[in-house]
Amino acid sequence: QVQLVESGGGLVQPGGSLRLSCAASGSISGINVMGWYRQAPESQRELVAVMSRVSTTNYADSVKGRFTVSRDYAKNTVFLQMNSLKPEDTAIYYCHAAGIWSEHTFDNGDYWGQGTQGTVSL
Repeated sequence: QVQLVESGGGLVQPGGSLRLSCAASGSISGINVMGWYRQAPESQRELVAVMSRVSTTNYADSVKGRFTVSRDYAKNTVFLQMNSLKPEDTAIYYCHAAGIWSEHTFDNGDYWGQGTQGTVSL
């Protein structure tokens, strides 16, 4: 069973930075897509940034130029460096993984972390 464990959320002032990490555990030999979504109060969950296994990235327009997604493929880990944070970035950030290879199988399902709170406020 695959599990995603996030870390790195917290409280930061506008203009500050946060770095999120997410490690996938389980019987994993590769992951097609890993990345981040977020959900603000009374809003739907939205894509923030994702990265494929060939390092192709996709960012929400609202975070382009401020956020950077990266992966450590050997450790099945994804990171989100968030700079120049704004109050509207306040949300629960969820790690996501899809397309997981193990030694003998391919799992095309979606996996989610438990979420980590990121709050941008004075």
